[in-house]
Amino acid sequence: MLDTLLRILALIRKELLAILKDPKSRISLIAPPVLQCLIFGYAATYDLNNVSYALLDHDRSAVSRALIARLDGSGTFTRVATLDVERQIADIINDQRALLVITIPYDFERGLQAGTAPAVQVIADGRNSNTAGTAQTYVSQIVTGFGADWQSSHGQPGPPVRMTTRAWYNPTLETRWYMVPALIGTITMMMTMMLTAMSVAREREEGTFDQLLVTPFRPSEIMVGKAVPAMLIGLTQSTLILLVAQLWFQIPFSGSFAMLYLGLFLFLSASVGIGLFISSIAGNMQQAMIGSFVLLMPFMLLSGLTAPIGNMPEILQYFTLINPLRYAISITHQIYLEGAGIRQLLPEMLALVAIAAVTLPFAAWMFRNRLT
Repeated sequence: MLDTLLRILALIRKELLAILKDPKSRISLIAPPVLQCLIFGYAATYDLNNVSYALLDHDRSAVSRALIARLDGSGTFTRVATLDVERQIADIINDQRALLVITIPYDFERGLQAGTAPAVQVIADGRNSNTAGTAQTYVSQIVTGFGADWQSSHGQPGPPVRMTTRAWYNPTLETRWYMVPALIGTITMMMTMMLTAMSVAREREEGTFDQLLVTPFRPSEIMVGKAVPAMLIGLTQSTLILLVAQLWFQIPFSGSFAMLYLGLFLFLSASVGIGLFISSIAGNMQQAMIGSFVLLMPFMLLSGLTAPIGNMPEILQYFTLINPLRYAISITHQIYLEGAGIRQLLPEMLALVAIAAVTLPFAAWMFRNRLT
């Protein structure tokens, strides 16, 4: 038993030296995760803060100007043009100079004074459907709030029900609070799978794999020796992303670090099994890299990172059940934002244990067959 442990530790040391001895490799393991986290944190956002719009004000009254002032002062909308006639609307939308065109009707002030509900028309560029839909919602909230405030200040009865909103776990509804914690699992999986997949392929290309076969190492020991360094590097990268989330973006951490690292360990175990499977069938580093990318894209798309799993077709929702990244993102969000404990996280962790229990033995079997 001690001999086996010593052989595995020697192989782990060899793998870490092979990865870390080159300064370029060290930089590539540290810099890309940090840069990707920063880029995603700033660029991958659904928050709107610079929506271009054109205005067509038929009313041109004090009330319409007050509404326009509220739009312009919201910090979300930027007026790029003021139109005079309706035929100008088509040109400004077609040329993509404005995402929205807001039209205030002739009887806007009269309608408010009469207690009716004049309709403000919003025309959106549907080619950018997600942004346009969100922007329309923002306009609707501003117009509705303006109407209710105007009625209240002029002694008119307001709407029968006034809605107030409050968000739990993310009070300001910042996309960054959702995106950056999810990157702890996403970026870690990318690097871990690629490192594991290319480990044996690198040995084959450098001609050292045959030398490894004539050593006293058993196939299972070689597999463990290849898997553990990738997991250690994955945990290190997870820690770097966690530090960026807390120190740079200052996203408050609500849960337990021990619980987070337990979830990451189970997730990396499942991911390493997939990487070892790719490594066992790849003949060279190019094949290993292509195989990793072929699997990584579906894993990311079916993880719930960019689109809710509940909105996917039912058949794809079943496929997400075998995706370890789905559970990693769920665990990270629950621990980071909600402060979830083991009882709440048990289903996701058991799913990762089940995936690892399938991928690791299957990878070991493939590995053994390739060696014989």
